[in-house]
Amino acid sequence: MLSKLSRLHFLSGVALVAGLGACATGSQSLEANSAASAEWPQIASPHSTDPETEQRIAAIVSGMSLRQKIGQMTQADIRSVTPEQVREHYLGSVLNGGGAWPGGNKRSTAGDWVALSRSFYDASMSTDMPVKVPIIWGTDAVHGHNNVFGATQFPHNIGLGAAHDPELVGRIAHLTAKQVRATGITWVFAPTLAVVQNPRWGRTYEGYSSDPELVRSYAKSFVTSMQGDLVGPDTTIASAKHFIGDGGTWLGKDQGETRASRDELIRTHAPGYFGALETGVQNVMISYSGWTDTGAGVAHGKMHGNRELITDVLKGKLGFDGFVVSDWNAIEQVDGCTRTHCPQAINAGIDMVMVPDDWKKFIDETVADVEAGTIPMSRIDDAVTRILRVKFRIGLMEHAPFLDASAEQDLASDLVRATAREAVAKSLVLLKNGPASPLPLQRDAKILLVGEAADKVTAQMGGWSLTWQGDETDDSDYPIADDMLSAVTKALGDGGSVDVSKDARGVDLSRYDAVIMVMAEAPYAEMKGDIVYPATLRHTSRYPDQLDTLARVYGKGVPVVSVLFSGRPVYANDLMNLSDAFIAAWLPGTEARGITDVLFEGTSGRPRRAFTGRLPFAWPGVPCPETANQPELFSRGFGLDTTKRGDSRPLPIDNRLSCPALAD
Repeated sequence: MLSKLSRLHFLSGVALVAGLGACATGSQSLEANSAASAEWPQIASPHSTDPETEQRIAAIVSGMSLRQKIGQMTQADIRSVTPEQVREHYLGSVLNGGGAWPGGNKRSTAGDWVALSRSFYDASMSTDMPVKVPIIWGTDAVHGHNNVFGATQFPHNIGLGAAHDPELVGRIAHLTAKQVRATGITWVFAPTLAVVQNPRWGRTYEGYSSDPELVRSYAKSFVTSMQGDLVGPDTTIASAKHFIGDGGTWLGKDQGETRASRDELIRTHAPGYFGALETGVQNVMISYSGWTDTGAGVAHGKMHGNRELITDVLKGKLGFDGFVVSDWNAIEQVDGCTRTHCPQAINAGIDMVMVPDDWKKFIDETVADVEAGTIPMSRIDDAVTRILRVKFRIGLMEHAPFLDASAEQDLASDLVRATAREAVAKSLVLLKNGPASPLPLQRDAKILLVGEAADKVTAQMGGWSLTWQGDETDDSDYPIADDMLSAVTKALGDGGSVDVSKDARGVDLSRYDAVIMVMAEAPYAEMKGDIVYPATLRHTSRYPDQLDTLARVYGKGVPVVSVLFSGRPVYANDLMNLSDAFIAAWLPGTEARGITDVLFEGTSGRPRRAFTGRLPFAWPGVPCPETANQPELFSRGFGLDTTKRGDSRPLPIDNRLSCPALAD
């Protein structure tokens, strides 16, 4: 994806012009202009070790039994463990996976979350260990506290990447930490630092950008703001994930193989981790993916078994002294391992193992491995030392992690909602502004809103929204959210009006000043969200009804503004040809008023905010970019405003149903 021999542009955002040239931005210019090989830098964490605390940790570890130590290294899902089992087995951590809530209730209150967190904490503090070690709870709060009913949800990372605003990302990280602490939780599995190379990947929206340096700057801002001084009441520890190369897998296959030279790994996929480590991130999560060094011709296998990168590089050269956690059941993908038995992963440097369901068997088998000498006791002691070091640093060894009931307001405070709304506005990228574009829309306009997504909050959310895949939800699960219909209604003045038609059948368009067409991908997350080769990247191939609806309103004498909710850039030439203005809105979350802040004039006669978003990834110019030297329709960094309008020449259309076979 990094080499681009041809590039396609819009002239003023509309006319298509072919041009040849090589991209020389971000990591690509570094590769082109540097003759020297990349090297892993030496990084010093701002959180130095305290000798007195280290002595206390050593004393605690020496007083623990082997089973107690392995318990500290074990992380179970809240659906598969009880507080009593935490006490009995000395568990060091629990997590709530996507779709896990207290009592299995999707609409659990903040109080329900706190009560469950307190019960786990109390259990961990009532063991028969000489020194009680409190449990730590981790959660996937990846765009706000997205597992919790009633919480404001920010745009997914791809939208934040379009904002090109590290300071905004820092504010969001801080507010997310406050949301999480309001539920009694102190560990967030974020930020994702993948530098995505292929939008087929179902986790593309979890990446900020294909620009490694932007990812690095975001990592620094996010970690600094989320972790704060580590011990404050509105801080949580962050988790830099997924180490390393998860965004570079062949054909974007989830949990697949990243084919890159060592130089490419360092230059493209590592900078986000450099930023996180420079600011003292306390946890790193390992990637499901594997790595094949194309420069040396060596297949290193799955990252969870890679001792060189986890221990020698991350913990050695990069100076990381927090703890490393595995991903969900990921150890079973290491050759020779199962989900409950993997001495290779622990010896490689995994400190805490996420074994959501089969954690009892994992403890038994790991104890047996140590007793048999397969895993050295020194490796176990190091892992437990690292876990305890972080628990000391965040004050968990001294204080219970619970706030008073007033913290519940942080889930959806005025500040949280206003910040999310700002982020939505800054994330919008105007890709087309044709001669008939009506932007900005007037407050007294008569608007027809069309498309199945026009009045659905769920269309805006994407995966990791109350549930893992973002499915099995409806609008009632987001009681404070604005969809496009409510956002447009609130944006219009007394003289304006809005009607909705899902398919635009039988509508008298002459009654309206403008049409807003809302299109969307169905929600998805990892694995299920992959566009598997040889399927094309053409949006219409997956959602043909959206093109049909657009065709019913375009060219009828009323200007059409198209808004696309998607977790990735897609091939959409056919949709753009039937739009007077076209906006990539990504996955904005609960605050759709951020969209209308840019689309509509305000009371001053100007929009509340201008179009300032710029593409965080290149936008494909063909439905099968893997086969044509990655031709772009728009380069990364592209984005229009409403001060200029382009011409109306149509884009070329490629309606192929399948991509040609590729050599593996």
